[in-house]
Amino acid sequence: QVQLRESGGGLVQPGGSLRLSCAASGGIISINDMRWYRQAPGKQRELVASITHDGTTNYADSVKGRFAISRENAKNTVYLQMNSLKPEDTAVYYCNANIRTSAWSNYWGQGTQVTVSS
Repeated sequence: QVQLRESGGGLVQPGGSLRLSCAASGGIISINDMRWYRQAPGKQRELVASITHDGTTNYADSVKGRFAISRENAKNTVYLQMNSLKPEDTAVYYCNANIRTSAWSNYWGQGTQVTVSS
């Protein structure tokens, strides 16, 4: 059974940095796109960044120049380096991926809380 496990969230002051990790496991044959979403209280879940298997990236305008998504295919792991954090980045961050086991399916992690506050 496929699992996506996020780690690295926490409390950080404005201007600080955090690095999120998400490791996929469980009968995986292949992973194509991997993504990070976030959901702040009272708001809809939004796409923050995505990365293809060959490393092509895309970012939401609100995080361009501050966040960087990367992946290690050999470890089935995706990262989100978050710099110059702002209070408005406070949210639960979710990992998402298209994964092939016996068939292609879309999977979500359980989420990790990021709080930016002084």
